[in-house]
Amino acid sequence: MTFVDAKQRFSNRVLDYARYRPSYPCTLLDLLARECGLRPDHVITDIGSGTGLLTKLFLEHGNRVHGVEPNREMREGGQEFLRDYSGFTSIDASAESTTLPDSSVDFIVVGQAFHWFDAPAAQREFRRVLSPGGWCVVVWQDRRTEETPFAREYEDVLVRFGVDYKSVKDTYPEIEKMRAFFDSGSFHSTDLPNHQDFDWNGLVGRLRSSSYAPTEQHANYAPMINELRRIFGSYQQLNGTVRMDYFARVYFGKLGRNSQ
Repeated sequence: MTFVDAKQRFSNRVLDYARYRPSYPCTLLDLLARECGLRPDHVITDIGSGTGLLTKLFLEHGNRVHGVEPNREMREGGQEFLRDYSGFTSIDASAESTTLPDSSVDFIVVGQAFHWFDAPAAQREFRRVLSPGGWCVVVWQDRRTEETPFAREYEDVLVRFGVDYKSVKDTYPEIEKMRAFFDSGSFHSTDLPNHQDFDWNGLVGRLRSSSYAPTEQHANYAPMINELRRIFGSYQQLNGTVRMDYFARVYFGKLGRNSQ
């Protein structure tokens, strides 16, 4: 997978992404206020801001937020979603070249996008635009895959029918990748519980929002939907929904200052 390819993978999934991806828990703000001194007057840059799910959390906190997003369709979806927030600025740029001035932001936040970055280039750029003492926060909505029969069978659907699920999953940010990225800087991690409840249409939309899910024209699409329908029928609750559990895994700290 090239990084050019990564920046285009969601072009045909914007509506499903905006409607069916999980929002970020409000407890994230409490964590950052307690551990990083987050205040409403801090300037935030959301890198890979997509349709604006993480940006919205900070805008509602009172922060001014730059949303940096290289994919045109995702960026335009975020502009529409956040059109009523005067503190939002949309920027057509990337993690590796944000176009922001030196030392201009207090927090860089990344939600569900870190694995698409060229990490060394992004690290250099983050160092450049963060103000002295600025914080870097990487948040990953980590779907629980083992805790329930539904979770295990949903994971099996992705493994069996996903176009390149394993190769994408292998890029997800784990502790060793974060340690390399923060590069001798001090960082911490914690998990914040989160979940979604889906009816049938919502579950289909959640699956379709994933970049590795086959599109309708693909040979895997119809059997994937048939298997998903079987799973939904097996595990739906009395109210006609299934529950998808997550931890919002948060890595937060200050980037080390290397000799470059």
